[in-house]
Amino acid sequence: MRRLPPAARGPLSAAVLDLVTAGPPDGTARPEPAGGGDPWGEDHQLALHLCYELHDRGLPGAHPGWEWDVGLLGFRQSLEGPFLAAVRAEAGPVPPLAELVEGMLTATGDGGPSGHLLTEGERWQAREYLVHRSVYHLKEADPQLWLLPRIHGPAQAALMTITFDEYGAGRPERVHALLFARMMADLGLEPSYGHYLDAVPAPALAVVNLMTLFGLHRSLRGAAVGQFAAIEITSPPGAARLAAALARLGAGPDGTLFYREHIEADAVHEQLVRRGVIDELTSTEPELAPDIAFGIAAAGAVDERFAAHLLGHWRAGRSSLRSALPDGPGGAGRLR
Repeated sequence: MRRLPPAARGPLSAAVLDLVTAGPPDGTARPEPAGGGDPWGEDHQLALHLCYELHDRGLPGAHPGWEWDVGLLGFRQSLEGPFLAAVRAEAGPVPPLAELVEGMLTATGDGGPSGHLLTEGERWQAREYLVHRSVYHLKEADPQLWLLPRIHGPAQAALMTITFDEYGAGRPERVHALLFARMMADLGLEPSYGHYLDAVPAPALAVVNLMTLFGLHRSLRGAAVGQFAAIEITSPPGAARLAAALARLGAGPDGTLFYREHIEADAVHEQLVRRGVIDELTSTEPELAPDIAFGIAAAGAVDERFAAHLLGHWRAGRSSLRSALPDGPGGAGRLR
């Protein structure tokens, strides 16, 4: 299915779309810097996502030269600064790294959206959850690959071991992004990359934007490690809940394989990321410990905002998407 440019959500995202779809860059573009708006808002998060997509799969109709256009990079920087400041404020005072890691290992909790889907979720809510997560999981681990040239020695080897698994460990049919696409298809969703971007709201975009923000900046490589560690350490319990929830809601084997794969794989990855990446890095570069801790706290902050968005809408009987799926509340005939 051919990708189409998303619709703008305000002047910032409109500025990016107008620029990159008008033709190749000529070096004269100087968009007005972002300022004064809500860095958590729809327009800000979509504009940042569009800038980052130029480094990933590209944007429909955009010349590849826009990736490194100086004017657009300056505009992107004006989006990143307020977003990073907002994340720091949301994360609050960051505890020591060891305390954060221990907290992730011993956390129980109610499971947030995965716990809701397991105990009381409906099929339309599970389908919405996959739409939200498709922004990341259809390119799973791509944002973290920016880390590879930024760390060296044993930590780099451990990170490569983890990412090798994410890309199927040499078996193309086991690439995690493809497993996610198969899961979407099993649940009756369109699995093509970017298909649901117009429907995905700012809280879900912020989760992925944070990964790319950390990955693209060498100065934030410690935070990128922390964010990646948070995924790998906390994933197995959530994956188990989601696999069980999807089975309860009628998913077939393809509809649960992605999460069943993560129960086992991420249990191994948790050990690798703690001992092979974090411990190795902090033994040779102890000054990175506060940055790694910030990455963990930041990941938790944006994940909590996303979870609050989902649960707030679902418990009120409303769609959590910007446009409801056909089986969602008020969604008949709206989004496919």
